Parts: sequence; structure tokens; C-alpha cells
Amino acid sequence: MKHFFTHTLAVLLVLALVANEASAQQFNKRKQYNSVGVSLNAMNYFGDIVPKASVPSFRFAATRPNIGLTFTRRFAPRISGRAGLSYGRITGDDTKAANQNDSDAKYRYNRNFAFRNDIVELSAIGVFDLIENRNTYVKRPDFVPYVFAGIAAFYHNPKGLVKDNATTLTPGDYVELQSLNTEGQTEGYSKTQISIPFGGGVRYKINKDFDIGLEIGWRKTFTDYLDDVSGNFAADADLRSPAAEYFGRDITLSRTGEFAGFNDPGNMRGKSNEDDWYIVTGITLNYILQPRVKSPKFR
Repeated sequence: MKHFFTHTLAVLLVLALVANEASAQQFNKRKQYNSVGVSLNAMNYFGDIVPKASVPSFRFAATRPNIGLTFTRRFAPRISGRAGLSYGRITGDDTKAANQNDSDAKYRYNRNFAFRNDIVELSAIGVFDLIENRNTYVKRPDFVPYVFAGIAAFYHNPKGLVKDNATTLTPGDYVELQSLNTEGQTEGYSKTQISIPFGGGVRYKINKDFDIGLEIGWRKTFTDYLDDVSGNFAADADLRSPAAEYFGRDITLSRTGEFAGFNDPGNMRGKSNEDDWYIVTGITLNYILQPRVKSPKFR
């Protein structure tokens, strides 16, 4: 985890240095241009409800769709800035992700928790092309690999699935979890968070007006509650509603035999030493807005 964060900062530093160098070259403004894009993506997450409960483990079957809109401004031969707005969903289910026959994972399987979380993200990203373009947009290269990094704000709202063992809730319903304080918190975590997006991709020139691209991007977040699972099981007195009791303590498949007492207050519910991540992979179609070129004035 620490290595991913270090690499992210390194990419940001490299982009900043390259941007300064590009600015010094006084890239001709007549060659700068804008583009708008729409993306169709696949979305996954790394957290406590995955096969190995760590990065980069994820369950392919938990993949959900994500859609996005982007606006990109080319500033220099290799440098662009991109603003993006996206909406997507992440999911997880203990009984589908954890192996009940594994000595460690069987406890997560027995935890029997399932969630979904809809995420709205607003991002500002710097893009560094590995192949430069010193020409106008019409003569841009046909194939361009690139890397990117930046900052994003996102809104999320995890919801837990009520399963068939519920007595006070309706099976099949999804219940908002943030306000329940399922681990006995005195205050709920914020639904608005910051992340660091970084990754890479390739663009292909379809014609003078359109590019199509394939991109993969990781989001390093600063919260361990994308799935509402982080710390230890809470005491019954700290679970202040039937829903909080159900999701915080009573959702287990069994509390007999070797599993007796494993959800007692203070026992580990999640890996609190690691923040959650999410990943977005997809295809983007970009339309280039033809720049207005002022004709020279003659006197």
C-alpha cells in the first residue's frame, strides 16, 4: 500500500517538472485545443470484502458499470489537463468473495456481509503523453500511450444487503450504513472524501475529429469505509438501532462451534490499518473541438 502511494507522488512530481519544462518552450497557442469525451467503464474496489482483503485482490464477478464525462485542454506537446465527472458502483459479498474452507477467509465468509456503494467523482488530472505532438490537432499522432495523475473528490453512500436471516428487517432491502455507526463510532465517517487518481492508457486517432482510448486508473482513497467495514465489533450498547445491531453484530451465518464468540465486542471486524481503493477501467470516445484560429491582420 505504501509503495502505491509513493509511486503516485512520484508520478505527480514528474508531471509537474515536465509541465514546467513544456511551459518554458512556449508551445504555440495556435496548436492548443480542447476536447470533450464520454466513457463507459468497469468499476471494482479493493477492501475488506474481497478474496484476500488487500490490494490488488478483487472479485471479477463483482464488477459494476461506471459512466463518465470529460473535458480536456491540451497545453503543450506532451501535457494536457483533464476535468472529469463520473458515476459508478462498487459491490462486495463475503459469501461470494471469501473461501469458507480457507483458515483465514472462513471467518470473513461467516461474517456474511454484502454491500453496494454508488460513487460520484469529480476529478482534475494532468495527462503526460509518451509521444509528443508539436503539430496541430489535425496532424496529431495516430497512436499515443500516456500516464496520468491528479486529485479527485467523491461522494459515496455504502448500503448493506439484508439477507434471509433477518428478523426485524426485510430480506432483500439495502439499508444506508453511514448513519448506523455499525462499529460503535461516536460520529459517522464523511460521505465526501478525497482520492488520488493515477494510471495510464492509450489513445487512437479515428479521424481528425475523434479519438478512442482505453484507460485504467486506480483511486487511492483516505477512508477505510467504502464497504462500511474497518475496525472491531462493537458492544451491543453502542449499536443504537435494530439495523445497527443486524449489520454490526447479528449478520453472521453461525455463532456456534469454532465461530462461537468471533464477533464479540473488541474482536477484529475489518483490517483497520489499510484504506480502501477503487479502480476504473474503460473506453473513452473523445471529440475534438476545432480551435478558432484568428486570421492575421493586415494594415
